[in-house]
Amino acid sequence: MATKHEQILLFIESLKVGNKISVRQIARELAVSEGTAYRAIKEAENQGLVSTIERVGTIRIEQKKKENFEHLTFAEIVGIVDGQVLGGREGLYKTLHKFVIGAMKLDAMMRYLEKDSLLIIGNRVEAHQLALEEGAAVLITGGFDTDEHIKRLADERKLPIISTSYDTFTVAAMINRAIYDQLIKKEIVVVGDIYTSFEDTFYLTKNNTLKRWYELNEKTTHSRYPVVDEQNRVIGIVTSKDIIGKPQELNVEKVMTKSPMTVLKETSLAYAAHMMVWEGIEIVPVVNNHNRLLGLISRQDVLKALQHVQRQPQVGETIDDIVTSGLTVVSNDSYEPIFRSNVTPQMTNALGTLSYGVFVSFITEVGSRMIKQLKKGDLVVENLSVYFIKPVQLENTIEIRPRMLEVGRKSVKIDIEVFHDKDIVGKAILIAQLIDRY
Repeated sequence: MATKHEQILLFIESLKVGNKISVRQIARELAVSEGTAYRAIKEAENQGLVSTIERVGTIRIEQKKKENFEHLTFAEIVGIVDGQVLGGREGLYKTLHKFVIGAMKLDAMMRYLEKDSLLIIGNRVEAHQLALEEGAAVLITGGFDTDEHIKRLADERKLPIISTSYDTFTVAAMINRAIYDQLIKKEIVVVGDIYTSFEDTFYLTKNNTLKRWYELNEKTTHSRYPVVDEQNRVIGIVTSKDIIGKPQELNVEKVMTKSPMTVLKETSLAYAAHMMVWEGIEIVPVVNNHNRLLGLISRQDVLKALQHVQRQPQVGETIDDIVTSGLTVVSNDSYEPIFRSNVTPQMTNALGTLSYGVFVSFITEVGSRMIKQLKKGDLVVENLSVYFIKPVQLENTIEIRPRMLEVGRKSVKIDIEVFHDKDIVGKAILIAQLIDRY
């Protein structure tokens, strides 16, 4: 029989996407304590079944498929821009496919708006209506409200209208950054991606005799089976080694290995593989947080999956990749070269200006290129002092000018200045150890 916690999760899963839920409502409908209801809702949030939004509440959302993990829901957009939902709450679970900045006339806007897109715009009520009629959600910048008939239309169409105090430029940079952050996440394969589910798993119960083991062995040719109790909790495992010379009438509890190793669906495949190979285990039961059997993984399945993962290309770039690819050489002087780069959305912070971390990446990359140009090998940064950095806006072009202060056999000291439109916007001193290339 399922626990109250599991019953609540099943109830939440059965709700229609877009439904609003609360701790008090769950406690009342399922006759459980508010503490139990709260813990189950938090677990549902971890599983991606619900999303909690400030000033809106907790709503049932559609679980994201792995292939669409780079897409954001409108509920996530509310959190990113610290927004307030004015209407269309039932559509918060929907996925954003693209966003459009409404700095154009209405007829031009029509060419870009499409279903499940997001229009980012100020207090242009006619544009709000046009977007909703085209199936697009609306994000109003500058903290503005909209007309009541627009809110009613949003509710009818189940398309969110969100208001944020940020300006259009900043909001676009924040959303773009969030989308990119999703893209650069390296997809980690977990046990839940490859395990054999409970319906297809063969197992023994604590009341079975060894005769049942022989029946399963003849049917499946497998030689290892988990043992569960009345509540499907894993209590042991029986292998062919355990039954040698034992009568078939003997109860499996007498021969099983107790408290076997188990894994959760959330366990990484790499960890499971290491554990199985290191311990010489052929199969491992997959359980939930209450140790109930969910399925099995075999060592062969794990190793095959890992081989497949290693053949897959990685998705996205790191900040260092972006800095490296966007940096061009303007002057090739060995001791005072000049480099140039544009500030892209991925390089900005939440305010839409060049982030400190990207600034440091520029400094180290330029220093490294300068050393390689002098054929001195590679460098390892020993000390980096940033004296100041002024805000640099999105889409601006910066020039980076390193100047060699000291260079020895094993160390180097470089002064680096960063300019925008002939104004100095950053300055740093880089001290590094040199590594010879062989």
